Amino acid sequence: MTLSIVIPAYNEGKTIHFILDKIKTVTLLDNTQKEVIIVNDCSKDNTEEAVLNYKNANPELNIQYYKHEINKGKGAALHTGIEKATGEYLVIQDADLEYNPEEYNLLLKPILDGFADVVYGSRFMGGKPHRILFFWHTRGNKFLTFLSNFFTDLNLTDMETCYKMFRTDIIKGIKLKEKRFGFEPEVTAKMSRIKGVRIYEVGISYYGRTYEEGKKIGWRDGIRAIYCILKYNIWARR
Repeated sequence: MTLSIVIPAYNEGKTIHFILDKIKTVTLLDNTQKEVIIVNDCSKDNTEEAVLNYKNANPELNIQYYKHEINKGKGAALHTGIEKATGEYLVIQDADLEYNPEEYNLLLKPILDGFADVVYGSRFMGGKPHRILFFWHTRGNKFLTFLSNFFTDLNLTDMETCYKMFRTDIIKGIKLKEKRFGFEPEVTAKMSRIKGVRIYEVGISYYGRTYEEGKKIGWRDGIRAIYCILKYNIWARR
């Protein structure tokens, strides 16, 4: 079995080697292998050089590298990564250090045990460490999760989490359209309508960044997320 780890990257040249180091050292359950798919979304810094140097220096880690010739957005980078994935399972990983790859097994276990098809890693449940940042950002995330749950009839605690793990055949079977930060509400809405899909949630840690440290999401992305929740649950359900 193989886990495809999809990493959208934009201007992460200074830090991407740190997350790759963490991925390299993780031993997955049941001898599951790792396929790392990095999609460079037309970065303006040395992201490409950093990735290729790391790939050449660490041939034992299966890294597949792709790049967009124009900036298309995080969602578009995820679309490319999902399309290229060959593993039986797939997880989304940001290129920064906000999420810890050592916790892949927390998400993987319900799938390997035969209980889940999709697992979300929640920053708002469990006893894992969480950096204390941004009151209104947290309130906004919880509101978006509530609004999403209202329409999907799910009881998620963290719809906006980066850590989402899927059976690859399921995520490949969904036609995704959002090219930027609308990916999360779109995929959640469309996933919730798959007949018989089993969605689980596990608590994870969260090492959030400040905007000075490189955090990119802002209030405009929150407005877009509200629009996408309404769009993909009411106006564009296919």
